[in-house]
Amino acid sequence: RISEAGWVSLELVEKCSIQPLENALLPLLPLQSMCRTNRSTIGGYFLAGRNMVWWPVGASLFASNIGSGHFVGLAGTGAANGLAVAGFEWNALFVVLLLGWLFVPVYLTAGVITMPQYLKKRFGGRRIRIYLSVLSLFLYIFTKISVDMFSGAVFIQQALGWDIYIAVIALLIITTIYTVTGGLAALMYTDTVQTFVIIGGAFVLMGFAFHEVGGYQGLFDKYLEALPSSTLSPAPALYNISATCYQPRPDAFHLLRDPLTGDLPWPALIFGLTIISTWYWCSDQVIVQRCLAGKSLTHVKAGCILCGYLKLLPMFLMVMPGMISRILYPDEVACVVPEDCKRICGTEVGCSNIAYPKLVVTLMPAGLRGLMLAVMLAALMSSLASIFNSSSTLFTMDIYNRLRPQARSKELLIVGRVWILCMVAISIAWIPVVQAAQSGQLFDYIQSIASYLAPPIAAVFFLALFFKRVNEPGAFWGLIGGLLMGLARLLPEFAYGTGSCIFPSACPRLICGVHYLYFAIILFLASVVLVVGVSLCTPPIPDKHLHRLVFSLRHSKEERVDRAAGTGLGARQGALFTLFLPPGPPAGQPQGSVGRCMAWLCSLGGAPQRAPEPGVERLPDITEHPTWSRVVNLNAIAMMALALFLWGYYA
Repeated sequence: RISEAGWVSLELVEKCSIQPLENALLPLLPLQSMCRTNRSTIGGYFLAGRNMVWWPVGASLFASNIGSGHFVGLAGTGAANGLAVAGFEWNALFVVLLLGWLFVPVYLTAGVITMPQYLKKRFGGRRIRIYLSVLSLFLYIFTKISVDMFSGAVFIQQALGWDIYIAVIALLIITTIYTVTGGLAALMYTDTVQTFVIIGGAFVLMGFAFHEVGGYQGLFDKYLEALPSSTLSPAPALYNISATCYQPRPDAFHLLRDPLTGDLPWPALIFGLTIISTWYWCSDQVIVQRCLAGKSLTHVKAGCILCGYLKLLPMFLMVMPGMISRILYPDEVACVVPEDCKRICGTEVGCSNIAYPKLVVTLMPAGLRGLMLAVMLAALMSSLASIFNSSSTLFTMDIYNRLRPQARSKELLIVGRVWILCMVAISIAWIPVVQAAQSGQLFDYIQSIASYLAPPIAAVFFLALFFKRVNEPGAFWGLIGGLLMGLARLLPEFAYGTGSCIFPSACPRLICGVHYLYFAIILFLASVVLVVGVSLCTPPIPDKHLHRLVFSLRHSKEERVDRAAGTGLGARQGALFTLFLPPGPPAGQPQGSVGRCMAWLCSLGGAPQRAPEPGVERLPDITEHPTWSRVVNLNAIAMMALALFLWGYYA
């Protein structure tokens, strides 16, 4: 099938490719996916041929989200402050439905691979796309990868005593191999296998933990009495340590807490967190890319529902075991004297982050300890692989392809794999920084960084989908203005430090005194006002450029006139960039066994193909079968009812 762009679609080849054996074992699925998915095409490598059914979509969404940072961060914050941190997980139950029902239909009809590419189609120009790509890569490196590296290092230190660098480099090498060779299909099938491993192992440890503490009721009876023995020594008086620094919070079992004095105020948890969740679940490349690989919109919705049900589990698999760890090992997990904490976990601000690894090392027998090690490594590798693959897509399609628009698909595939190797190198180089920046609340660190940088992105995506009047100047200056406001809070907080209960931060209260989730609400509203205000003062975008790019026009059958990117600096840079690249290799199969092996590894077989403006090989139809549409809608209602009951029960 020859498209208007003049390049060959390999749809027929995909249909005739190797089919998976009916009785194949799940662990072989990543290897099968390398063969059955046409990895030598853009859609085959980056979107798994858009042929994924609902259960790997849902499992991959969950596994991509749940990394080793969740095991360490959720359990650590649960040990320190109680159940409220589970609100971060349960809030996603509602937002993931927004992804499947509102956002993905527009992304599919737009025919995009990356989120910056969608904004480029929606608004035209290059600056928004480049800005979002660079900011996304920045967030990947300094939050997601750094958190996974740190949490993985904490677990390995506690469990095995291995050298951090050797263990992390080995993990990165294994992760990189199947990320580079298999593409998204291998990742999604691997995520499916690892989801079963993660949930199964975590259930085993949860059983051991509840048995040790005396059951579910034992947790509620003993947590408020979990005090470190050092509080009876003269040390607290020496440091003038307040009792609030080592006593469990009296509202530890409340999901919704005081709007002024709570550590997670309920208005911030409901509204501020929803803004951050909308950015993460509805516009983040790692998550949305899994949905774009679904074979139909119904499969995508069903996958979102499956992910929502799985997101119910972290409360019981991570948060409550973290609280149990404080009960069983208060001197280590709830240490308060700086010298003791430094000796136990290497940092003076507290050791709550060792709550989950401490349970694994102490409670589980040797064989099951190995199982939990596999669980943690699976979570770590799954999360890292997802980030590597998605950042490769962003860099290749939104940055490299702008610098070199003449690049063929073979070249783009090679660049995508080389960028993954660059991400590995950056990750290894970032490990010392992560070790030096240890904080007592790992999960709070993740959410605070997102609260300072993500709300403007969430505002632009929300308005882009649901408000046709928004145009390119409004979106761009909304992003820039929001970034400056976020940096005005982020930079002073890093300069002064977040401090601890014993050593409070010297950051002025006017700047750092507002809770980070309240700040997210303020930043989101300010960005919305800026985007809408600038848009209303500038010419609107005609409807002929918006067909199938906004929610109200998602079913439009009229031809869309794509906004021209134009010429200018980007085009001149692309032409200049080609002068410094050697000519490509001649077409044909490489000679020699080594050459053929490398060609298979990098999917270089077959005739060279010209890549179009980054898009997809097939534009999915978002029409749904009425029966299956009702089935997924009823399941979504049932999941929301269950979520509301649990929120009310633990409120």
